[in-house]
Amino acid sequence: MRHLANLSLVESVLSSAALCGVRAAVAFALVGIVGCRALAPTVSLPARNTVVLEQLVVYTDFQLPKQHRLMGELTALRTDLSAKLSLPVSDEPIHVYLFESADQFRRFMQRNYPEFPSRRAFFVETDTRLAVYAFWGDRIAEDLRHETAHGYLHSVVPDLPLWLDEGLAEYFEVSRGHEGVNAPHIEELMLRFNQGGWRPDLARLERLESVADMTQFDYAESWAWVHFMLHTTKERRDVLFRHLTQLRERVPPTPISVTIRETGPRVHESLVEHVMELERQANR
Repeated sequence: MRHLANLSLVESVLSSAALCGVRAAVAFALVGIVGCRALAPTVSLPARNTVVLEQLVVYTDFQLPKQHRLMGELTALRTDLSAKLSLPVSDEPIHVYLFESADQFRRFMQRNYPEFPSRRAFFVETDTRLAVYAFWGDRIAEDLRHETAHGYLHSVVPDLPLWLDEGLAEYFEVSRGHEGVNAPHIEELMLRFNQGGWRPDLARLERLESVADMTQFDYAESWAWVHFMLHTTKERRDVLFRHLTQLRERVPPTPISVTIRETGPRVHESLVEHVMELERQANR
């Protein structure tokens, strides 16, 4: 994820590589890929229309008004993310390719990224380019908030740990005005906790290196740590901000699982209590 390419994926389904009868894991090097590419018909990238929205360059083959409210929300996300994380903004373009249909999108992915599992949307980072690919479906707003958040983050912070990269994207995929409260993740965590199966373990998340290794529960706990740091105490926010600053300055940071202990005792128990309080607020 932190080498030639970086992939963020949503909605788990079967890998297109299975068409070749090959068991494939998600790969991050996009060079020299072969496999079953020839089985998928050629699909060109959307290119008929281009809309420039500050850092975003959006390409479609269908008419998309520049003043579309979703586009306005994605533009505002850049400022929101910068302010919430105390980060600068970048002018590096993020190329957003929006296919008109799921079929076009999936055929493009099978042709060009046959080793990737099929998803609704994904983000790819190479040494020279940041790009988002998605199709205009029922969950396009959530998908684009998630993937463009990755783009904004990677344009200013190199080498984000996987859990933090995904936890932040899960936080910012929530629509504006909801303070990053991701209701499905609260439900997932509380269900597991009530069944006696959730013991927060940030060190375990820090050892994850591939999106292919992450379960929905891992996404949920990654989101929870991010929300916990941003919405509880100044000391915890400072731990996150300091970590991001060190990454930006290419100073090897101490893992957050270590530095978060400096913010007080019972950190893991406090995380559970924080999520429980969010559940209570949601049920009022």
